[in-house]
Amino acid sequence: MNYKFAALSVVAAVLGGCQSGQQLATPAATLSAPTKTTSSVKQLPLPATPVDVAVYDFPDLTGQAKPNESFAEYSRAVTQGGGAMLIDVLKKTGNGNWFRVVERTGLKNLVQERTLIENTQKSFGRPSGLPPVRFAGLILEGGIVGYDSNELTGGAGAKYLGIGGDMQYRSDVVTVNLRAVSVQTGEILASTTTTKQIYSVQIRGGAYKFVSAGELLEIELGQSRNDPGSLAVREGIELAVYSLVVDGVRQGLWSLQEKSREQILLKEFDTKYKQTLSIQNPDR
Repeated sequence: MNYKFAALSVVAAVLGGCQSGQQLATPAATLSAPTKTTSSVKQLPLPATPVDVAVYDFPDLTGQAKPNESFAEYSRAVTQGGGAMLIDVLKKTGNGNWFRVVERTGLKNLVQERTLIENTQKSFGRPSGLPPVRFAGLILEGGIVGYDSNELTGGAGAKYLGIGGDMQYRSDVVTVNLRAVSVQTGEILASTTTTKQIYSVQIRGGAYKFVSAGELLEIELGQSRNDPGSLAVREGIELAVYSLVVDGVRQGLWSLQEKSREQILLKEFDTKYKQTLSIQNPDR
């Protein structure tokens, strides 16, 4: 009987561990964290007229898998949701006042639903009250065009009397390209390319000591921190949209509601990004 009671206790414990729901004290879900470029994109001055744009796709063109020195890994190095990120950034540019984004990724579903509504109304002898689908003047294309892993690696460490630690770091670079294409002529009106570094840091510490003859006590602690790759891609897309808006103002493709702020916007962009580029590339 004791054996049966023990067996039932084990089964009950296993079943209790399989309960559904969140059992661990994980933090609550949050909205996507802002990047270092989010505020610049949201605070863009109002346009004279919102720009109608369409996004069909914004693919991962790198073909890169996650770097792994131990075994072949087939997971992608960067997010495959670049198109969704680009649309989200466009809808928040200038607090939602800069771009009118039309649905093209799910166009098949949209057309199917509109056809269903029209057929249903027709079967009841009612005229279709659906307005025509809005078209875009510009198509935004491009993609994630580069991912360079281990662009920078290094580390340092030291031990004294069996106590010490080490630190290792690595830097990857993701590259994003965005271009605006005229629907009427097919001409590429503006194009921009941005890069963003992704850092990974690992810190370890340890100690060992002979507690008695022939017995060694060893203790190790460590922590690693990786920049989220999806946020790096989003920051690259945000800067690409910001740069595209500024280039459009510079070329006269669109204008600001307050004309007096155009030169201020151009000067701020050149000061912040063109000078940074010249510092990183002194030969230019």
